[in-house]
Amino acid sequence: MTALAGEDRQLIAAFLEMMAAEAGAARNTLLAYERDLRGASELMEGALAGASSEELKRLGEAWLPLSRATLARKAAALRRFFGFLADEGHRPDDPSSSLPRPAGERPLPKILDHKAVDALFAEIERCREKGGALAIRLSALIELLYGSGLRATELVSLPRNAIVGDKPFLILKGKGGRERLVPISDRARAAVAEWGAHVPRDSLWLFPSGKKHLSRVRLYQLVRELAAGAGIPPDRISPHVLRHAFATHLLEGGADLRALQMLLGHADIATTQIYTHVDSRRLVELVNSRHPLADASRVDAKPAAP
Repeated sequence: MTALAGEDRQLIAAFLEMMAAEAGAARNTLLAYERDLRGASELMEGALAGASSEELKRLGEAWLPLSRATLARKAAALRRFFGFLADEGHRPDDPSSSLPRPAGERPLPKILDHKAVDALFAEIERCREKGGALAIRLSALIELLYGSGLRATELVSLPRNAIVGDKPFLILKGKGGRERLVPISDRARAAVAEWGAHVPRDSLWLFPSGKKHLSRVRLYQLVRELAAGAGIPPDRISPHVLRHAFATHLLEGGADLRALQMLLGHADIATTQIYTHVDSRRLVELVNSRHPLADASRVDAKPAAP
């Protein structure tokens, strides 16, 4: 392969490292991502990381003669890459919305049912019974992941005093620098307050580790260790899967899609709409029970005249 410009090379390497450590991507997946990202960088003369929406649109148009599957894979790789750049603060925006989206390309999110979530919290209680600050920290982390839908980066980098005991929400600057209101449940506030007693007063972070805060990689490991203890296959779960569970279970409970968009911090409601398919059963029941023509007693059942 042609040598890449320094910035693209470094950022692609950092992205692949994140995919391996946090997302648990398989070797073949990582090789495919690397091949697609390097190819795109070469087409853009080493300026992929700083590409504008218009430049990505032209790149997508150049890929249109490719098969739908190949186009979908390349576009997905770039979207994931630019999402990473925005999350990590390497650029203030995510221009990847201008990339093509072949029909049927977006995969369904991994989700956990209520039984699996209950098993996770039961395992946390077993850990807490053994005592120790780490079990209290784990409880606070999982309560915030599942109870507030935080992204992994947002969670581990929370400031020491981000969550105040008497305030049921916090204002968070998330992906792309967008601010959003994040609700904090009573359970999560209680767990954070308990954990706060173990955090040094001079710490900048709510979840300190060494000279910085807890890493996303370590958070990923903690979640998988918890899943294994709860009898859940570790490959079924990650911090992002708990965010998906937060969204899915809210929708099942009757949450409005626009409210869910705000809570998740999605710039485009089309991103949020991916959750509607996982609750199709409830939506069908809603139509059958609430539609004006659904009440059989309203239908004149007299037989038609011969």
